[in-house]
Amino acid sequence: MVKAGEGPGSGRVQSVERAVALLEAVADGSAEGEPVAVLAARCGLNRATAWRLLGTLEAHGLVDRDPATQRYSVGFAVSRLAASAGVDGLVRRAHPVLVRLSERTGETADLAVARPLGLTYVDEVAPPSVLAANWLGRQVPLHATSSGKALLAWLPDTEVAALLEHRLPRYTDATITSLKALRADLEQTRRRGYGSCVGELEPTLNGVSAPVLDGTGRPMAVLSVWGPGDRVPPERFDELGRLTVSAAAEVAAAVAA
Repeated sequence: MVKAGEGPGSGRVQSVERAVALLEAVADGSAEGEPVAVLAARCGLNRATAWRLLGTLEAHGLVDRDPATQRYSVGFAVSRLAASAGVDGLVRRAHPVLVRLSERTGETADLAVARPLGLTYVDEVAPPSVLAANWLGRQVPLHATSSGKALLAWLPDTEVAALLEHRLPRYTDATITSLKALRADLEQTRRRGYGSCVGELEPTLNGVSAPVLDGTGRPMAVLSVWGPGDRVPPERFDELGRLTVSAAAEVAAAVAA
């Protein structure tokens, strides 16, 4: 049976349109998420239909359901899709900020976006006098980098759990391999506004990172400053962290403009 809006003349599929409407309603909802009854009413759907569609969207990571409150919020997959679609524009707006950040810190500055298996660096600026490895296009694990921690710290707990493996691989002696220890590190990251890494992926490299947040407070990208441990010791983290947080906010404003 062909339903209204699904015939060849319309070129549109009613079930897809309903799912899109629900996704938009979730995006327009409160920061705490919305219950299925509210979303169904906003979209003119009965609760059972809305529940089935939301279940499908949740299975694909497009919405996230809080198991305690049963409220729905935008899922991490939406951020990945947005980052993938808009990476050229993001890089164009962020590049001048990276240049200034590198000049002010004297270190390498990077921009990373979320990918299904981790973070990928999409732009990099290094001082002319510094010989540094090029990380462009490199994908890195979330638990062993300052950029990964900056991403995870601003995601809902349910998304963090979905992104992290039960066993966190060890890359160096300093890698955090305990979920409990990592969650404590993420709490500290949220409090101070930036993530840090002390030789956790590469034993000789340290860095700090701050999230570029969208209008809902979700990370759309991450800015990082990193370098060898002798040039970027933990004693510099507060200074570099403040500069990176400020630069991330500047990129967010440029993207929103």
